[in-house]
Amino acid sequence: MKKVAIQGIQGSNHHIVAQNYYGADIELYEYLSFDALVDSLVRHTSEQAIMAIENTIAGSIIPNYALIDKYNLYISGEYYLNIHHHLMALPGQTIADIKEVCSHPMALLQCKEFFKQYEHIKLIEDTDTAGVAKRIKEQNLKGVAAIAPKIAADIFGLEVLEDGIQTIKNNATRFVFLQTSQPKNGIDQIDKASLKFELDHKRGSLAAVLNVMSDCKLNLTKIQSLPKIETPWKYAFFVDVTFNAYEDYAKAKSIVAIMAEDFKILGEYKNGRI
Repeated sequence: MKKVAIQGIQGSNHHIVAQNYYGADIELYEYLSFDALVDSLVRHTSEQAIMAIENTIAGSIIPNYALIDKYNLYISGEYYLNIHHHLMALPGQTIADIKEVCSHPMALLQCKEFFKQYEHIKLIEDTDTAGVAKRIKEQNLKGVAAIAPKIAADIFGLEVLEDGIQTIKNNATRFVFLQTSQPKNGIDQIDKASLKFELDHKRGSLAAVLNVMSDCKLNLTKIQSLPKIETPWKYAFFVDVTFNAYEDYAKAKSIVAIMAEDFKILGEYKNGRI
């Protein structure tokens, strides 16, 4: 059985991705923070880890880019999950009975418009969506609700008070699969790559790199900059590119490796968007 680490517990969105991607034949390791998740990989407690990296509403999870870079992790694949947030509590309660709603900060952010109509409810940040659902059940917490996937209500015996409370219904999160060794993805199956490089803060440096990618027929699907804290006015750029021909990508990365500093291939894999 493959040892797979997730952020959160059973019933979380990371758990759903694990089931959808790997199937049921896995040994699941649950961690309440992304730092602990990465540590399990580095210490070889787990073989692969699933990490949320960006959301269509909340945007990039910037600290996770830094974790992938710092610990030299490799992206072996990606998965896009449509996110459906459900409000759940102990059976027999209504929204009028709920005084507090606890959930992960991202879930609260994605549902904030829904709660504007319920001024009596206090929103409280917590470490995990499904973790709150589990605590409500175990501690018999009345007047407290969780925002979590429907699977959490099924697992912990809670009642769904409202379905699909996310602000934007077309809400998706991109997850990446991480490991410490370079994946053995075949060239014929690779049509996306995640790259990292550094540039000086001077006119035209980024534009020159992007022009190379364009000339080599790469489609830039993501760009994220992070300042180099130890080197003022220098930035690291994380980019995702897709391509039709591996030869075009190979040409582009060889040129960018010369133009930029600290060039790193974070992953070469199959595009998860169909």
